[in-house]
Amino acid sequence: MPEGREGERLKADRATRAAAGPAQPASALAPRARTGTVLAFDFGQRFIGVAVGDAAIGVAHPLATVDARAAQARFAGIAEFVAEWRPMRLVVGLPLGPEGERHELAGRVERFARQLEGRFGVPVTLVDERLSSAEAGERLRAIGRGGRRHKRLEHPVAAQVILQDYFGTR
Repeated sequence: MPEGREGERLKADRATRAAAGPAQPASALAPRARTGTVLAFDFGQRFIGVAVGDAAIGVAHPLATVDARAAQARFAGIAEFVAEWRPMRLVVGLPLGPEGERHELAGRVERFARQLEGRFGVPVTLVDERLSSAEAGERLRAIGRGGRRHKRLEHPVAAQVILQDYFGTR
C-alpha cells in the first residue's frame, strides 16, 4: 500500500473518479477532431458561393450561397458551415485577370481570407479563380439550369470549380 503524499494523491484520484461516475468515452469528452474536409469560397460583393470537399479523395461538391452584403450575417453563415464541417483548410478564390494581373476585387478577397483565418483559426489558401464563374455557368447550362433564373446556383458551383482546381494542384 502506498505511503505518504503519493498514497494520499492516489486515494484522492480514486475518490474523484468514483464521484464522477462511470467513465465517458473519449469522443464524448474531447472536441471533434478536424477531418480531411476543405471548404471553399467564391467571394462576391453580393453573394459568396460555398463548396465542400474531401482532401483524401479530391472531390468537391457545391454546398450553398451566403448573402455577403452584411459582414455580420456573412460570417454568421460561414460560422455555421465551419462548425458543421470542421474543415482542416479553407480555400478562397483569388480573382485575377486573363493575363494573371490582379483584379480590382483582389484586395477585398485577400482581406476576407485573413478575416476567415483570424475568426476560425483554420489555415486559408488563396487559389487562382480565373474563369471559375464562366465554367460554373457552362456546367449549369449543360444540365438545363443556366441563365438569370438560376444565377444564384452559379456561386456554389464556382466555389466547387475553385476547390477542384485546388485539389488538382496539390
